[in-house]
Amino acid sequence: MTSPLLPTYARADVEFEKGEGAWLVARDGQRYLDFGAGIAVNALGHAHPHLVKALTEQAQKLWHTSNIFRIPEGERLARRLVDATFADHVFFTNSGAEALECAIKMARKYHSACGNPQRFRVVTFEGAFHGRTLATIAAGGQKKYLEGFGPKVEGFDQVPFGDWKALEAVIGPETGAILIEPIQGEGGLRPVPPADLKRLRALCDEKGLLLILDEVQTGVGRTGKLFAHEWAGITPDIMAVAKGIGGGFPMGACLCTQEAGKGMTVGVHGTTFGGNPLAMAVGNAVLDVVLEPGFLEHVRKVGLLLKQRLAELKDRHPHIIAEIRGEGLMLGLKLNVPNTDFVNAARQQNLIVIGAGDNVVRLLPPLIIDEAEIAEGFARLDAAASAMEAEIRGVAQRGAAE
Repeated sequence: MTSPLLPTYARADVEFEKGEGAWLVARDGQRYLDFGAGIAVNALGHAHPHLVKALTEQAQKLWHTSNIFRIPEGERLARRLVDATFADHVFFTNSGAEALECAIKMARKYHSACGNPQRFRVVTFEGAFHGRTLATIAAGGQKKYLEGFGPKVEGFDQVPFGDWKALEAVIGPETGAILIEPIQGEGGLRPVPPADLKRLRALCDEKGLLLILDEVQTGVGRTGKLFAHEWAGITPDIMAVAKGIGGGFPMGACLCTQEAGKGMTVGVHGTTFGGNPLAMAVGNAVLDVVLEPGFLEHVRKVGLLLKQRLAELKDRHPHIIAEIRGEGLMLGLKLNVPNTDFVNAARQQNLIVIGAGDNVVRLLPPLIIDEAEIAEGFARLDAAASAMEAEIRGVAQRGAAE
């Protein structure tokens, strides 16, 4: 029977019925270890009791009022984010793409408010992924996402990742901001070295540019800090957040300094559902857990353990795995075999991993994962790699026989 859903996804033939921590249970009863977390979304795993309690309690009181009224839980969540970060202001959205749209508009509006409306261009980096809207696919600049959607939205200049000469050459009188992910997620788990983030911050200060960080995938504890830029000891002017901040509930946020946000006055931007009471209740519940003493230390500890086990995996399977990438619990395997084949081989071992660009497989387990589950994940990755090696040997032997 043909699905009525628009066929924009090549969906795996698995249907999940419920989740428990780092595990998913399919409708046929099979249990899968989840090293994907909904692509870094389910930061606290599945059915976390504190999140369930917060959502159900709020659901019995109030779902939606619109932002024409004050929303107390939104005020509280914004205050907590401001107190924990560089930011002075927060705008809540429903997704990462919307948070990036807000960030781009904010950067343009800032320069307009400063009397320089011509400074609307944003420099971005090849391999980036910033969302699926017309503006964010233009920001990402990848042909596979741009093709067929008409003229590319004007105002974005891509330069090669890590190419400083190209970056400095493209900055001109119309440039207003630089937008970058501290670690490229979809682009293949490619981290920006801390020294380079510091250099970008200095360059923005020198040229009067705003530094926009896309921490949609790297934020809310994923790398072992609340936000990944903290490893470099710098702060952005604007930051887009989503995924983990809602723990699975659709939610995003755009954070900014008072200076960067000064053009965002009454009526210039808005959202129907962003900041609704349900999302705010869940967002506060997520922060309750992530900001607990010891939580980020746990992420760093198990992230280091997983990275060490992945290094062992690479040594055991050098023909399959070329390189280990990433930080904390945002890790990747650069492969010598097609990453789609490895994703399928892992799923045969009831392990969920996520493909990425540059022939990488992402490992993005829930941040609450424990050492026993790290060991179980390693065993299943090892089995998947061994199965692929056996298949490769079998193909070679059949070829020799012919």
